[in-house]
Amino acid sequence: MLLVVAALAVVVGFVVFGLAGKSTLSGRAAPALPRERLAGGSVTTASLRGHPALVTFWASWCEPCVEEAPALERFSQGLHGRGTLVGVNWGDTSIAAARAFIRRYRWSFPNLRDPEESSGHSFGVRGLPTTFLIDAGGRVRATLRGPQSEQSLRRALASVGG
Repeated sequence: MLLVVAALAVVVGFVVFGLAGKSTLSGRAAPALPRERLAGGSVTTASLRGHPALVTFWASWCEPCVEEAPALERFSQGLHGRGTLVGVNWGDTSIAAARAFIRRYRWSFPNLRDPEESSGHSFGVRGLPTTFLIDAGGRVRATLRGPQSEQSLRRALASVGG
């Protein structure tokens, strides 16, 4: 019985957090972001160049995303021009649910919508939440899988000079 529970925990980890290894994008140019704006300003991969950015993929139905949501807003409020945080709603079938999630957590950072999951697949998203660290030159430098804390986001940003 214990073996079955352990095996199930591993499978859940792979499905929810995408713990299947490092991103194949590390060091490569960041893929295009989705064009559909969900909340906040319009953002493109090109507009992020010149300063570090974190792009976080999330969904309204994702429990680990709920856990992470308050930390993302606190992190965003503390950026003070050192970098940019961009949310990407990945695969939500309901735009209303996605917008309600943003309102619930009072997110003030830009959020885009990827209902077809094409942008997420280009980035290599395998589970939610997943955050990609992009350096000032527009290259992916790290992939943070699972819910992040303000501290882990700050450390990631600092690692690329933000």
